[in-house]
Amino acid sequence: MGMGSAAAPSSAHLPSSGPWWVVCLCAQWCGACREYRGVFEELAGDWPQVRFEWVDVEDEENVVGEVDVETFPTILIADGQVARFLGPVLPQAQVLGRMLQGMRGDPGAPAADAQAQALFRRIAASR
Repeated sequence: MGMGSAAAPSSAHLPSSGPWWVVCLCAQWCGACREYRGVFEELAGDWPQVRFEWVDVEDEENVVGEVDVETFPTILIADGQVARFLGPVLPQAQVLGRMLQGMRGDPGAPAADAQAQALFRRIAASR
């Protein structure tokens, strides 16, 4: 009669396990990154339920791997299981805040590409 949980059509729309992640890929030598770090940390304070991580692309080259970060800051956003976004953003708190709010409010949003998924797995494993 009733459908068991095994009959769920797809796990893609189930709530994610674990917190959302916002990862900033930056470099210590980059002036824009140094300025953005304060903004990023302030935003982290506004989103206590989200895990914010700072990854220096040179100090953590083994984690970043083959991902070619050309523009700083580059942000990775993941829902706890799946990377949803990987790309450069304007170094302004409200830009990242709006993106995060929009993605968290849209559980059916598409996942980012395979490179972003692999990067998220490496970062999550390194933390």
